[in-house]
Amino acid sequence: MKLFPKWLRLVAAVLLCCVFFPEIQSYSSAHYEHSHPCNRPCDDGALPMVCYYRFVVEWYYTMSKACYGCPINASDCSRPDCIANNGVEKAILVANRQLPGPKIEVCENDTIVVDVENHAGSETTAIHWHGIHHVDTPYMDGVPMITQCPILPHNTFRYEFAASPAGTHFWHSHAGLQRSDGLHGMLVVRQSPGIDPHFHLYDHDFSDHTMMVTDWLSELSFDRFVAHHHQNGTNKPQSILVNGKGRLQRFVDPAVNVSVYTPVEIFMVTRGFRYRFRMASNGIMNCPIQVSVDNHTLVVIASDGQPVEPLKLDSLVIYAGERFDFVLNANQAIDNYLIRLRGLLDCDERFSKAWQVAVLRYRGAPADITLDDSLSYFDMDRAGKQLNPLNSGTVGDKLSVTSLVSVLEDDEALRREPDFKYYLPYDFTKIDNKHFHDPQHYPVHAVQRNRQMFTPQINNISFLFPSAPLLSQPEATPSYLLCNHTNLRFDCSREYCECVYTLHIPLGSVVELVIIDKGFAFEANHPIHIHGMSFRVVAMERVGKNVTLEQVMQLEAQEKIKRNLKRAVVKDTVTVPDGGYTIIRFVASNPGYWILHCHIEFHIEVGMGLILAIGERKDMKPIPPHFPKCGNWPENVEIGRASCRERV
Repeated sequence: MKLFPKWLRLVAAVLLCCVFFPEIQSYSSAHYEHSHPCNRPCDDGALPMVCYYRFVVEWYYTMSKACYGCPINASDCSRPDCIANNGVEKAILVANRQLPGPKIEVCENDTIVVDVENHAGSETTAIHWHGIHHVDTPYMDGVPMITQCPILPHNTFRYEFAASPAGTHFWHSHAGLQRSDGLHGMLVVRQSPGIDPHFHLYDHDFSDHTMMVTDWLSELSFDRFVAHHHQNGTNKPQSILVNGKGRLQRFVDPAVNVSVYTPVEIFMVTRGFRYRFRMASNGIMNCPIQVSVDNHTLVVIASDGQPVEPLKLDSLVIYAGERFDFVLNANQAIDNYLIRLRGLLDCDERFSKAWQVAVLRYRGAPADITLDDSLSYFDMDRAGKQLNPLNSGTVGDKLSVTSLVSVLEDDEALRREPDFKYYLPYDFTKIDNKHFHDPQHYPVHAVQRNRQMFTPQINNISFLFPSAPLLSQPEATPSYLLCNHTNLRFDCSREYCECVYTLHIPLGSVVELVIIDKGFAFEANHPIHIHGMSFRVVAMERVGKNVTLEQVMQLEAQEKIKRNLKRAVVKDTVTVPDGGYTIIRFVASNPGYWILHCHIEFHIEVGMGLILAIGERKDMKPIPPHFPKCGNWPENVEIGRASCRERV
């Protein structure tokens, strides 16, 4: 219900815009996000605001000269422009010399305006607002060659969109591997007490209690990518970070000859209060992260920004792109308690043993805590009830996300039979991907096993980004480059296929996707994210060590797949068990070109994705005047690109 007429809200927004568009004179502003006028209590009946931010994107460096004597002198690690990270020196790509980047905290229905200035040398960039649906602004979704042209070097692009839906989200680069090297940050959209269904469950929802977790590489991601795909370089992360902080590199204080590490993140609480924590995963590799807090339980109240019935847990596993909100009751003795993060799969005990800790500190507890130098990966596990377990459905104390009960009423996706149903099986394919294996000179079957590049593909198809944005320049993409699994011209299980993989879905349809991780090549996991919408997760199960499309269809025919069609959890990013399936449903109500993709950075970079084209061109919002254009010159140079279809 609108409390004020539209004309009054627009006038107020313009006035607030004039008052609250601060000019940021320096790239660094540690106090900026706390003092931003839009980071405020979200009061019932208050007018929305226009919230302006300026992101200056540039290459930077951890443990730079700005850090002086860090970490020997711990206070130097908090100096302006010092990104101590985990102590390992590395080139990074950041906004405003912050890692994570500037935090955006607003109220629901505010207007967010971000000027992104690209000072990253010869790199192009673009920013995706992960969790924002862009119902009226699909051209602000931030995916190069799908919704916009990339932002050229020395150019500025203004993003402007409504802060909706409410919840815990984050922003990140959607260009190349940039988010792996630091270009990401939190985006929190809060609700007023009268709307927030869980307001009564916590006493505080502080800015300082947001948690950005990510696995982290000690080298530039592009170096890792090239070495991994063209040689036998590792893709295993060495570390995990919490809000850009952690301990990995060991230093020695020469004055006392003891080990010193860079600071870990500290979360302050006061005994006797309940705190809402908001956690997001910028996970970059195949490294789900188990999170727990010593002597405390976590009461999960939201996932991917959508409220759920409270669920008390001992730990949870978070996958790349996911978010979880949990309430922590500070009811223990005044002390310091470890927050433990344990990497799984490529980060587990077989590979890099990546782990990290942060500290939950009660006010009054000692501030000079020294973490045990003997802490290791094997100290990070916690037994008990766990949400979102690795490669599993619900088994005993291991609860899949289908165990979560949505607070939201059932929608058409649950009440109606699907109008369209798509099977999306995927795996790593041992095939001569022309980008990494020349079939004549070094085919995949001829090189050593540790140098074979297995290509992650959906329906044996690699997604090919077009040369111009589908949304703003649809005429620039020849029809023969568009395909789906029903109109291929040859057997893609035997020959490498790439195209602009697109599923056309009529507006208003109820759609069911049966997403299958066949699991034959490796033990892996692929978190799947869809832009521009949320969906209901109606089923999730592991069938075995591996599974085929035919086996899943047989289970369907035998009615052995049970769907939860009552208050199914609402998400926008979901894991699929290796050797199993996840089934989701949604109403195709938001016209546009929305990418569905694996949120592991290397996988989308080599084409593990597709486009959901919802509605017809007439249904889509008009592009803003003078919107940037890009593409090939001459246009027919497109003829040289690969295709899975005959030219027409």
